[in-house]
Amino acid sequence: MDFRRGRHREEPEINFIPLIDVLLVILIFLMVTTTYSRFSEMKINLPTAQGETVQDKPTEITVEVAETGEMSVNGHRLAAGDKPGLVAQLKDASAGKKDPVVIVAASGRATHQSVISVMEAARSAGLTQLTFATETPSQ
Repeated sequence: MDFRRGRHREEPEINFIPLIDVLLVILIFLMVTTTYSRFSEMKINLPTAQGETVQDKPTEITVEVAETGEMSVNGHRLAAGDKPGLVAQLKDASAGKKDPVVIVAASGRATHQSVISVMEAARSAGLTQLTFATETPSQ
C-alpha cells in the first residue's frame, strides 16, 4: 500500500541570504578591527672598497734561446754556453724590480741543455718565478 502517491516531495533548498548576511558582518568586523601600520624600511650602510682597482703587472724578463744555443735577455745577445754572462744579464734586468717573471722562449729545435742552463741561471740570479712561452699552431 502506497499512501503517499498523490504527494510530491519537494527538493531541499539552501537559502544563501543568511549566509551572505553573516559573512558581511564578519567582513565589516575584520575591516574595523584591523590596524594598518607601515613597516619601516631597514637602513643599512653598505661597505665601500678602498683598494686599488688596477693591479700592477709583473715585470717580465724574456730570455730567448735559438737553435744554435745562442741566448738573448731582453734583446741583449749572448754567446752559446755563456752561463756566467747569462746570470749577470738576468741580475741586471731584475735589479730594483719586485718579483720579476722570467719568460723562456726557446726554439722548438733548441737543445734541452740550453733550456736547463737558462733555468739554472735564473735560480742563480735569485729569480724564482719562471714560465715558458708557447706558440699556437696555425691552421
